[in-house]
Amino acid sequence: MNNTEALERIEYLKKEIEFHNHQYYDLDSPQIDDESYDMLMRELIKLESEFSEYKTEDSPSMRVGGKALDSFTKHDHRYPMLSLANCFDDNEFVEFDNRVRKGLESDDLAEIEYVCEPKMDGLAIELEYENGLFVRATTRGDGKIGELVTENVRTIHDVPIKLKGSNIPEYLNVRGEIYMKIRGFDELNNTRLKAGEAAFANPRNAAAGSIRQLDPKIAASRPLSFYVYSLGGTSGELPESQSATFEMFHQMGFKTSDLVKICNTTEQVLECYRNFIEIRNDLPFEIDGMVIKVNSTKQQQILGNISKSPRWAIAYKFPAQEKVSKINDIQVQVGRTGALTPVAKLEPVQVGGVEVSRATLHNQDEIDRKDIRIGDTVMIRRAGDVIPEVIKVIREKRTGEETKYRIPVNCPVCNAVTIREEDEAVVRCPNRNCPAQVKESISHFASKGAMNIDGLGQKTVYQLVENEIVKSVADLYLLNKDQLMSQERMGEKSADNLLEAIEKSKTPKFDRLIFALGIRHVGSHLAEVLSESFVDFKAIASATEEQLMAINEIGPQVAKSITQFFNEPENIQLTEALYQAGVKPVIFEKPKVSDEYFAGKTFVLTGGFSFASRKDAQEMIKQKGGKCTSSVSKKTDYVVAGENAGSKLVKARGLGITVLTETELLEKLS
Repeated sequence: MNNTEALERIEYLKKEIEFHNHQYYDLDSPQIDDESYDMLMRELIKLESEFSEYKTEDSPSMRVGGKALDSFTKHDHRYPMLSLANCFDDNEFVEFDNRVRKGLESDDLAEIEYVCEPKMDGLAIELEYENGLFVRATTRGDGKIGELVTENVRTIHDVPIKLKGSNIPEYLNVRGEIYMKIRGFDELNNTRLKAGEAAFANPRNAAAGSIRQLDPKIAASRPLSFYVYSLGGTSGELPESQSATFEMFHQMGFKTSDLVKICNTTEQVLECYRNFIEIRNDLPFEIDGMVIKVNSTKQQQILGNISKSPRWAIAYKFPAQEKVSKINDIQVQVGRTGALTPVAKLEPVQVGGVEVSRATLHNQDEIDRKDIRIGDTVMIRRAGDVIPEVIKVIREKRTGEETKYRIPVNCPVCNAVTIREEDEAVVRCPNRNCPAQVKESISHFASKGAMNIDGLGQKTVYQLVENEIVKSVADLYLLNKDQLMSQERMGEKSADNLLEAIEKSKTPKFDRLIFALGIRHVGSHLAEVLSESFVDFKAIASATEEQLMAINEIGPQVAKSITQFFNEPENIQLTEALYQAGVKPVIFEKPKVSDEYFAGKTFVLTGGFSFASRKDAQEMIKQKGGKCTSSVSKKTDYVVAGENAGSKLVKARGLGITVLTETELLEKLS
């Protein structure tokens, strides 16, 4: 076969295979048997191997899976991959609708349309296309950084390798859900059971587990599907509405839902939600709610986003799934702050495809209110990823052998006498040296949002505490290689890496160190607020509640918690021990205000900048005496618009806020 004949045959095979893919995957009406299909695919792969110059990225052979990976590579999302806020009843949706209408008071458009669509129960994924070709797939991760799973996602037949149509932008970023149809899930589990392998708990876990395989051939063998639900970003023009976006997706070759409905009133939205509940069990895939989005793109931009979710969309989750089980025992867990939380040990039961054997009982008041006893038959509820809870006792099932339960007077870990403050429902262990509290406090101290000590996971922390090598967070900085290597599953390389990470953590920003101490009610943001007002722990410790409350954003509860923390001598000793161990935090330097243009003014930065990263640009503004926030409001003085500025710029113009270009900001900074 010469080159011309080979090219003609390859093009014929590609069209033939794509035709049969469409018949099989989209229409569920195969025209040939599996053996004939496999023969076509094998011939295409053979020819593309012999005439490699004719193998293209959009070939159907690319879906069979490539070389196995050693690990997944981290990748920054070009646009943050936000998650949706949830509502669980009609009143919460009405509250969302009220917030939308309030946020659009300045909008000329009087009408608000909502797009309602099924909430697929699968794995969220981001796809990127350049000049119409699929180039990258990334998991959500933390919304800013995900993992590249391109080769696995390429094997899914619903994912277009090459976009259709003539109006294709240079760059397109879409978000969607990878899921598994119920029939495919059942067939996969049957195959696994016959092979002596464990069955997957539910379609969502099966889909997520398939994409997390390092060998793309495994993903290719699984019955995965893809559904697109939103536009992440594009170099082209934005469609005027969510419904127009779906139409654009359809024309490009993406799979969209035929269950999407446009609603003009809250009553129509609620009616649509109830319809989804009625049909959910008849659908060929699992859904766990309904997504409600403001249809207008302009209105979406005006409403904008908060840090984790858009203000213009919400997920109305289906009623929590409930099952009956029996309480075999009640045990207490001791947390980082000393809180004793009663936990019911249940007879294992499947709730929404997940085996549940534990449920929180919250506190003693909750136990007494519901009259929960050991041996009771109870109704438990699990909503999404929320920890299961006991919602009621089925008293008709009582035999008289059930026993009442009281949280112990003494801590079950260290035997200290517990306390309960007048204004709290929580019973606490007051012993700061309680092994349970020490374990949890060290885990928190080392966590990513605090000191970020890579390699110091929970299991390692528990070992070090149980073996009495570490008794406080300050002891981490006294560890040596021999001590670490004496621990189970800790080799020389792991010990070296951990010691290096501990050493690296000795120069944190002061706010991270404050947060790492685990002061009650002081999260990462309030820790930053404190770091801007105090130079060290001695200064914080000497502050009165009144002085603390004089600081913006610090209220009575937080002020009381801070003073109580530093009134305990062991906490003062701990901060001194950290300094003596070599921990030297980087103190926040108040800007020397010499420019009245910036002093006391609030800035919001949006889009990308060529002269610096957004974070560095914000630091420059702070050094001039300005303040940077993440959201636009009437209190914002300036919005700085970089490249591809989004909804914040639209909202700024709507509110009449002064907008600066990158060049104008640079001039002011100079």
